[in-house]
Amino acid sequence: MAVADLSKTRQIHLTLRDRIARGAFDRDGGLPGEQSLAAEFGVSRVTLRRALALLEEEGLIERRQGAGTFLSDRGKPQPIAVELADVMTHLVEMGRTTQVNLLEFDYRDPLPDVARALGLKPGERVQWSLRRRLIDGAPFSFLTTCVPEDIGRLYTRRDLARRPLLALLELNGLAADHATQDISAELATPEAAAALDVAIGAPLIAMTRVVHDASGRGIEYLRALYRPDRYTFRMALAREAGAAGVRWAPAAREMAGADA
Repeated sequence: MAVADLSKTRQIHLTLRDRIARGAFDRDGGLPGEQSLAAEFGVSRVTLRRALALLEEEGLIERRQGAGTFLSDRGKPQPIAVELADVMTHLVEMGRTTQVNLLEFDYRDPLPDVARALGLKPGERVQWSLRRRLIDGAPFSFLTTCVPEDIGRLYTRRDLARRPLLALLELNGLAADHATQDISAELATPEAAAALDVAIGAPLIAMTRVVHDASGRGIEYLRALYRPDRYTFRMALAREAGAAGVRWAPAAREMAGADA
């Protein structure tokens, strides 16, 4: 296969994979026919079939002889979205409807940025955990969590494997009062790629959340990586008039992804 053909095949593969992730195709009606897709991309059906073969290898589509190309169960993602206005309720619900793998659980010295975020004093350690959440048996989030050691001693490895962290904190008399959250994007490291079942270097949603109690003490540092085809952040907006004119502002019912 020529280099130019490889490049075109890869472009078509990535374009179709993005459409599948965005739900652009009918979940039950299948993809457009090969002739139609080949004409759209300006390639031969041979080149198109190579791109479809890559999608089939990833488990996103099924090609049925004489019937066409259809989305597989894996190609029909069900993204998770919960209301920010009632995070705790939805975190508990998430604990019931998804599965979690507790990969690591330890007590260790925090990284400098974690110590600063939680307001830890020199020498204070954290309870550190690494978890993976799955929905319908497929991984969607890879979570690194740190809490001050004295708080981390309130629950066990077994507890964390069975309940969302914020629910555990609440059970032990600690209430989350406010938080800061940053959302960005990054490429999958080998560790994250293995946990989320994606290629090394695949784009991921990255979220860092620092949770505080009413006194302002940092009680949780969460670093989460998400597969964008299985997890989305959403915010409801409304047009609002103000001193600077009409602008978009968060509506009363904000929507966003949540994890703990």
